[in-house]
Amino acid sequence: MQGRPILVVDDDRTVRELLTTLLRDEGYPVLAASNGAQALELMAEQRPSLVVLDIHMPVLDGPSLARELAQRGWDPPLLVVTATARSPQQSAAAIGAQGALPKPFDADDLLQAVAHLRIP
Repeated sequence: MQGRPILVVDDDRTVRELLTTLLRDEGYPVLAASNGAQALELMAEQRPSLVVLDIHMPVLDGPSLARELAQRGWDPPLLVVTATARSPQQSAAAIGAQGALPKPFDADDLLQAVAHLRIP
């Protein structure tokens, strides 16, 4: 698959690498960042077709990243993948995300959500 990349944003290296590998194995171009600040730097160069993000991260967390994207007028779909105490759906709704999955996540559920939310 070609087109704009999917941006994976998660401070947990293992989760970030797993998400990146799953998506690349499906043929998606992928960028990865360890926090929201790094994600914004990457987005200045390439606008992603989807942002897959965690809620709790150092430097710039998921909610702060979502607010910053809105302030800049950037509106890629957001898919929250989180292990927060709140339900993933509550966390997603709180930041205006279009989808949510719990950690640990099922690979098939992730790929289905990506296929549904990603802008071609």
